[in-house]
Amino acid sequence: MGARRGFLMAAVGSAVGLGNMWRFPYLVAENGGAAFVLLYLAIMLVVGLPLLLAELVIGRGARKSPIGAFVHFGGRAWAPLGILIVAAIFLTSSYYFVIAGWTLRYAVESIAIGFPGEPDAHFERISTGAAAIGWHLGFVALTVFVVLGGVRAGIERRGRVLMPLLLVILSGIALYAATLPGSGAGYQFYLAPDFATLFSWKVLSDAASQAFFSLGIGAGMLLTFASYLDEGENLPNAAVVIAISDFGVAFLAGLAVFPLIFALGLSGMLTESPLGALFITLPSAFAEMGAAGSFVSPLFFLALAMAALTTTVAALEVLVAAAIDGLGWQRRRAVLVIGGTLSVIGIGPALDLRVLAWVDKLVDHLVLVAAGLALAIFAGWYMKEPIAEASKGAEGIRWFVLWRWLLRIPVPLGLLLVLFASIQLLSE
Repeated sequence: MGARRGFLMAAVGSAVGLGNMWRFPYLVAENGGAAFVLLYLAIMLVVGLPLLLAELVIGRGARKSPIGAFVHFGGRAWAPLGILIVAAIFLTSSYYFVIAGWTLRYAVESIAIGFPGEPDAHFERISTGAAAIGWHLGFVALTVFVVLGGVRAGIERRGRVLMPLLLVILSGIALYAATLPGSGAGYQFYLAPDFATLFSWKVLSDAASQAFFSLGIGAGMLLTFASYLDEGENLPNAAVVIAISDFGVAFLAGLAVFPLIFALGLSGMLTESPLGALFITLPSAFAEMGAAGSFVSPLFFLALAMAALTTTVAALEVLVAAAIDGLGWQRRRAVLVIGGTLSVIGIGPALDLRVLAWVDKLVDHLVLVAAGLALAIFAGWYMKEPIAEASKGAEGIRWFVLWRWLLRIPVPLGLLLVLFASIQLLSE
């Protein structure tokens, strides 16, 4: 039971991160509110959950990192899929550490100096340049320190502490937001769907990219964690817990953010700077809260930093496992070399938000979706006996045939449509 709980904490921690609290709110705001949330949930259940289970099954069955896992089940011809997955997490990490650095800086500043006088100007000053590089390097160093402890000591132990604390902080902010006059407009925007907003390539592409980014589909984190499991783990149950937890935290973040934004008349600011929307609007909201804001602000940004840490730790673990399996490196060498490489690569996004935004769109709208499509084809059509592998530790479950059918037909067709939508969007 202890090992199972540790795996779930690590897996949920890898999925829950900035995608839930930084990326999800601004995409909801950009794409019409509640209708986007419903589409995102549908894609997560119909596409994300089957692919999530496929990653867990492949990882546990092969007991290897992404490249080795696909070679194990499919031969050398499938090594490029593993390479694509490793490349996806590497590209994501190249800018994710920069944003994680922002969260840590805001947490420290909230404690040390309080609220910035002009949040938009402050974000513009600190989001790029030497300061952004410094906090980026600091967050890489923090992640390296955690990963050196290994999956069990370095990731699971922190997941047991960080995830419950994150939920407590978010719940407290959401409860406070519910007491504010004018918060009803935020709930209306967030919970009452206008289905007319769904009929656009952008909404479809953004909803799918959010589901993939948030769950980590196509990034190999869950596949790598599953490689450490024994055959007694009930993978379908684990997949459902991970998906529900991931959506739950994102939904809770929306319940905290949107009532605050609307109650304080800041809704217009949310779409002015998508990448920095949360860092511009929430300091303004906390400042309006007075003494309560001085207490809530550092807790909120500390929660963001903690969520980011659980994901950066998982991402670095994927890259380290790939280096150990593929290159024969010792763990310490792999952690230090890859951490140093990410430190250097992240300087580009830290110097220019346009670079950060471009890499974000490339990875989330194309690379992760393409990896998910290949994963569905592999598990649905090529892998021998995936149901037998999934059934280990999960005897009695009757929907495995439905799971494989989804991987064979609806999921690939849906992802082809998403890829078309993404190409349309990026070509505009």
